Amino acid sequence: MIGIIGIQVSWVNNMVLLRQEQIKHNVEDATKWVGNELLTKRGGGLPRRPFWDDGFLSEIFRPQTIGQQVTIEEVDKKFRQAFQQYHLPEKMRFEFGIASFDALGNNAFERVSPKFLQAYSDTSNNFIFNWALEALSGTVGENLGADEILCIVIPDIRSLVLSSLRWPIIISILFTLIILAAFYITVRTMVRQKKLVEIKNDFINNMTHEFKTPLATISLAVDALRNEKVMADPARMQYFNAIIKEENQRMNRQVETILRASQLEKEDFDVQFKTVQVHPVIQRVVDTFALQLQARSGQLKLQLNATNDRMAADESHLTNMISNLIDNALKYAREDVPPVVEIQTRNEAGRLVIEIADNGIGMSKDTLKRIYEKFYRAHTGNLHNVKGFGLGLSYVKTLVDTHRGTIDAESAVGKGSTFILRFPVSKS
Repeated sequence: MIGIIGIQVSWVNNMVLLRQEQIKHNVEDATKWVGNELLTKRGGGLPRRPFWDDGFLSEIFRPQTIGQQVTIEEVDKKFRQAFQQYHLPEKMRFEFGIASFDALGNNAFERVSPKFLQAYSDTSNNFIFNWALEALSGTVGENLGADEILCIVIPDIRSLVLSSLRWPIIISILFTLIILAAFYITVRTMVRQKKLVEIKNDFINNMTHEFKTPLATISLAVDALRNEKVMADPARMQYFNAIIKEENQRMNRQVETILRASQLEKEDFDVQFKTVQVHPVIQRVVDTFALQLQARSGQLKLQLNATNDRMAADESHLTNMISNLIDNALKYAREDVPPVVEIQTRNEAGRLVIEIADNGIGMSKDTLKRIYEKFYRAHTGNLHNVKGFGLGLSYVKTLVDTHRGTIDAESAVGKGSTFILRFPVSKS
């Protein structure tokens, strides 16, 4: 990539230098043509006086210079004709002057364009070319008249060159940008593909672990049922049957989770809206987690302060949304601190706000940006006992959007997380 851009820059630079030399060469040819045209203005007269002349007679018999015979407008017109003949821009800015030399070698500009002297002094940015106005050897005008020079100045020639090459330069820049864009898209695609491969591998590992544990438990329970002592004890038979049933239901839930993710991706899920009272739904969900909280000495605090808790929702999906958020709060609780989950509701600008906060391990800013990505799971350091496929928050986000709501997350590492859901309320 650096090599290609380097070649492009070198090509543009060489193109600018070549065009600059071309313009200079054409300006020189045009100036010579104008000079030869001006020489036709030089009339006859007496030859120069011998070197022993006192100078007074030389001045008397000195013929008129070209600078004295032509006007600024005439010289300007000649240059315009020359520019057209030598394929130079018609609107190219230029300044000119005609200077003559006396017998002592002193020169003076007799005809100059309005800004010639200012442009002539800037030799760093402007191109200056001088051409001696001398009749060719063997012509009638040879040795007639004083020595003169025609001087032309092209102000800021580099800008003129860049202006004449604006389209090739623009095309070159666009080509470079296309290359950079293609390079960026290629690298971005490779990085995304790499992440997808990692997600796929994590998903397979998680799924294998989730299914391996219940299968192993079922296998042990089946082996126990074959034991004669167990077969003779109805209570123990019932115990192991209950274990098999519970693990089977657990596997079914995992399958349903995967199928539900597939349906969400295809947007092929059934949502039946009706007016639902949210507070009773929250209460029922909280009751299902009572035993888990009790086993871990945790607390679940409710502050159902919303005066209007009615909203258009699918009660089943609403239950799953709240259940997933509480489940995450328990999954990512700190090991040495009893979990505390707080659920609050309130009305805010015609919307129902459901806020679920915990005192868990929290999340970093980078994790917060990706929590709604499918299969994404936050890194928990050396903690490997957090189960799941990374589909819960993706499912919650999709259903919140389906219910025309919004979800925001606030978190800090070691200080817990807060999820805030906002839904339009129903007036009837």
